[in-house]
Amino acid sequence: MAQSLPHAFKCAAEGVRFALGQRNMRIDVCAAVLAVALGVVLRIDAPSWLAVVLCIGGVLALETLNTAIESVVDLASPEYHVLAKHAKDCAAGAALIAACASVVVGCVVFIPKIGELIC
Repeated sequence: MAQSLPHAFKCAAEGVRFALGQRNMRIDVCAAVLAVALGVVLRIDAPSWLAVVLCIGGVLALETLNTAIESVVDLASPEYHVLAKHAKDCAAGAALIAACASVVVGCVVFIPKIGELIC
């Protein structure tokens, strides 16, 4: 039988809460808060906000997915296995790629605005 919509949202919130318990997710959330604060202070335009918000959403979503994959791999393969290592490394790599791309976007968005303040 299908879950009710409120129950589905409750389960999703529990997943986010679990992911927030992971060190890398907390680091990503801190970076997101910093990016939003910088955007407010520098008064970035709407397209820049869109880029920042999409980057934040992408990184947090991939970090949550990474946490899920690590949990499933640990359940399926409690002993060391090279394929389990590859799965976990690839999931972490996906989150890292998104974070690196977000840093590039942040530089494109924020560096010119900081330059305007200095000059």
